[in-house]
Amino acid sequence: MNKLRRVLAGLSAVTFAMSLAACSSTGGNGDTGNAGGAPEAETTTAEVTTTTQATVEIKTEPIGEEEQAAVDSASDKLRDIELENKEIKWLCHWDQNPDTTGKSMPVPLSLFQTKYGGSIKWYPTTWENRYSDLSTYVLGGEGIDFFQRDGDSLPKGIVSGMFEPIDEYIDINDPLYDDVRAAMDAYSFKGKHYAFVNSVSPNGAVIYSAKTIDENGLDDPWELYQDGEWNWDTFTKILEEFCDAENEQYGLDGWWSEEPLYLSAGVPAISSKDGQMVVNLRDPMMEKAQNWMYSLYNKGLVFDKSLFDWSTQVQFMGEGKEVFFVAPLWTIQGDPATWTCPVPPEDVRCVPVPCPADAEELAYDVSASGYCLCKGAANPLGVALFVECELLAGQDPETVAVNEQKWRDDNQWNEELIEQVHVLNEVCREHPVMEMANGVSKDLSDLLTYADTQGIKASMHGTDWATTRDEMTDVVQMLVDEFNGQLAAVE
Repeated sequence: MNKLRRVLAGLSAVTFAMSLAACSSTGGNGDTGNAGGAPEAETTTAEVTTTTQATVEIKTEPIGEEEQAAVDSASDKLRDIELENKEIKWLCHWDQNPDTTGKSMPVPLSLFQTKYGGSIKWYPTTWENRYSDLSTYVLGGEGIDFFQRDGDSLPKGIVSGMFEPIDEYIDINDPLYDDVRAAMDAYSFKGKHYAFVNSVSPNGAVIYSAKTIDENGLDDPWELYQDGEWNWDTFTKILEEFCDAENEQYGLDGWWSEEPLYLSAGVPAISSKDGQMVVNLRDPMMEKAQNWMYSLYNKGLVFDKSLFDWSTQVQFMGEGKEVFFVAPLWTIQGDPATWTCPVPPEDVRCVPVPCPADAEELAYDVSASGYCLCKGAANPLGVALFVECELLAGQDPETVAVNEQKWRDDNQWNEELIEQVHVLNEVCREHPVMEMANGVSKDLSDLLTYADTQGIKASMHGTDWATTRDEMTDVVQMLVDEFNGQLAAVE
C-alpha cells in the first residue's frame, strides 16, 4: 500500500487539472485549432498543462520503477478485457498526455497503458472552435472517440447527432460508478446515458477569512454548519452585520455567485425528466430563491461593481473588506500567490452554499467533469475503460492521505479547510443539482444565463423576479418545446 500511495501522489493534481479544463472558457494547452478547418492530430509530444484564469500551471509527479510496480498491482482491480484497438482519439483544447520531458504521467493514463496497452491520440482544437471541429471530424468519419462534457454539450449534442449513448460499454451499477451515478443519471435521455462522469465537485463554495469573521465578532459559518444552523437566514444576517460601504466593508463580490445561490433551493431553470427538458421558471422554489437574491441586492449586500469601473475587487477579501466570496474551489488552489481569491492561506475557510432554513434536504450546484462519446467513435470500449481507470485512481482509500498532503504542500491549505473541502465534496456527490439551460440551445442560454442584467441572474442585480419571469417564460417554453420535439425524433 505504501507503493500505491506514492504512485497516486499525483492524483489530486490530475483531478484538479481535469476539473479546471472543464470550467475554463479560455482553453488550456492545445489552443492550436483553426477556424477554417479541423486541425491535425498530435502525438504524445505535446506538453500537458491546464491553465486556470490565474494562469496556474498544473503538473503531476513522475512515475518511476517502484511506482510502476504499484500501478501494475492496482490495475488488477480493473476489468480483464483485451482491447483489439489500443488507441482512443481525444478532441479537446487540452491534452491528456505527458510532456516531452517524461514528467507529468497522469495516474489514470498509466493505469490505462499498464492494464490495456492503451494510448490517447490528441486532436487539438480551441475552446471557441471545439464544436465546429467536432462536426467536421464526425461528418468526415475520422472516428473521434471522446470529447469533453461541458455545459454546452448535452442534450443538444444528441439532437445534432454529435454524441452516442454509452450504456453498451459500461455497467452503471458497478460500485466504481457509485460516486458519479446520480450525475450521470441527470444526462440520461430516453432511457440512455450520454455522459461519462469521472468526478463531481462544487461549482461554488462560500469562501471566507477566519480572521475577518473573528475581528468583526461574527458567527463562524463553519460552526453554524456543524450545528445545523447554516442557512439563507444566517448567511444574510452575517452580511447585514458586516456590510458598511461608508467604512469600506462590502458584500458579495465576483462573477460566479448567482447560480450556486439559486440552485441551493434545488430547482434549476431547465431540468430533464423522463427524457424531456422541463421549464421550472414558475416553480415556487425558484421564485423563493430569486426573491431571496433580490432581497440581498435591495439590502445593499451585493458588491456594487459600478463603484469600481464595473470590475470585481476580490483583493478586498484578503484585506478584510469583504466577508463572503461564492466561487469554485480553483480560486484558492495552486500557489497562493496566484489565487483568484487572495485570502492568506492560514485564514482561508469554506463552507457549503446555504439552503433555505425550511429545506427538507440539501441541494448543491455541481460540476460533473467527464466526457461524451462521439458519433461514429472508433473505440468506444476503450473510452469506457479509460474512464474506469480515472474512477479507480480517484477512489482507492489509500489516496485520501496523499491528496491531503498535496493540498498542504501545493495549496498551503490548513487542516480546517481540508476538512471543509471533504464535506463539500461529499455534499456534492449526495445532493447534485445541475442547470441544463446551456445544453439546450444558444438562444436559450443567451436568454437565461448569459448576462448579469437578464434571465436568472437578474434578481441579484436589481430586477424583481416577477418581472423577469413574466417577460421570458413564454419564449423559454416555446424554445424548450421546439427542442423537445427534436429530441423526441432522435432514434
